Amino acid sequence: MNFLWNKITEWIKGLLISGIMSNLNGLFDSLNGQVAEIAGTVGATPQGWNGSVFNMIKSLSDNVIVPIAGAILTFVMCYELIQMVIDKNSFHDFETFVFMKWTIKTAIGVLLLSHAWDIVMGIFAVAQNVVNAAAGTIITNTDMNIASVIADLETGLQSMEIGPLFGLWFQSMLVGIISWAMTICIFVVVYGRIMEIYLVTSVAPIPFAALGNREWGQIGQNYIRSLIALGLQALLIIICVAIYAVLVHSIAVDTDVIKALWTCIGYTVLLCFTLFKTSSLSKTILNAH
Repeated sequence: MNFLWNKITEWIKGLLISGIMSNLNGLFDSLNGQVAEIAGTVGATPQGWNGSVFNMIKSLSDNVIVPIAGAILTFVMCYELIQMVIDKNSFHDFETFVFMKWTIKTAIGVLLLSHAWDIVMGIFAVAQNVVNAAAGTIITNTDMNIASVIADLETGLQSMEIGPLFGLWFQSMLVGIISWAMTICIFVVVYGRIMEIYLVTSVAPIPFAALGNREWGQIGQNYIRSLIALGLQALLIIICVAIYAVLVHSIAVDTDVIKALWTCIGYTVLLCFTLFKTSSLSKTILNAH
C-alpha cells in the first residue's frame, strides 16, 4: 500500500509542478505587451492611430455636422444681432458701428467654423509632441520579468509536499487570471480614450459655431478645454506608466517568487486605478465638463 500511495503522491506532485510551471511561464507576457504599447497609443494623433477611422469621422463631420453647425451659426449670429439692437435701446441710441462689429464677429465665426477640424488637429498635434517628448525622457523598460527565477524554481518544487504545492498552483493560476483582467482594463482605458477623441472631434464644428456669442460661447470654450484635457490625459497616462516602471523594477523576484508575483499584481492594480483616474483629473485641472 505504501508503494501505491507513493506512486499516486508522485503523480499528483508531478501534475501540480507541471501546472505551476505552465502558469508561471509567460505569465506577464500579455500584460507587458499591453503596457509597452501605451506610450505609442496615447502619443498618436487621431489620423496617425487609424487612418480609416479618421477618414470616416472626417467625412461624417464634413457632410453631416458642418451643415448643422452652419445652421446653428446662422441662428446664433441672428440672435447676436437682435441682442445688439436691443442693447442700443431699440435704435434710439443707434450706431452704424454695431453692424460693422456684427459683420466682423460673423466673419470670425465663419472662419472658425470652416477651420474647426484644423484647430482640433492642431491641438492634438501639440499634445502628441509633448507626450512623445515626455515618453522619451521618463519611460524606461516596463516589463515584469520572472524568467530568471522560474528556471531554478522547478528543482525547489520537487522537495515540497502536496499541500503547499496545491496552494502554490492555485495562487499562480489566480495571478494569471488577474493579470489578464488587468490587461483588459488597461486596454479599455487607453483605447477608450482614443474612441472618446474620435467622438469629440466628429462634432467639432457645432461647439465652434457657438463660440462667438456671449451667452452660448461657454459651449465652445468648454469644448476647447475638453480637447486640451484629452491631450493632458495622455501626459498623465505616461507619468503613471513611468512610475509603474520604477516600482516594478524595484521588486526583488529572486527572494520570494510568490510575494514578488503578488507585488507585481498589486502594482498593476494600482496602475489600472490611476489610469482610470486620469480622465477626471485632467478635466478637473482644466475645469472641463
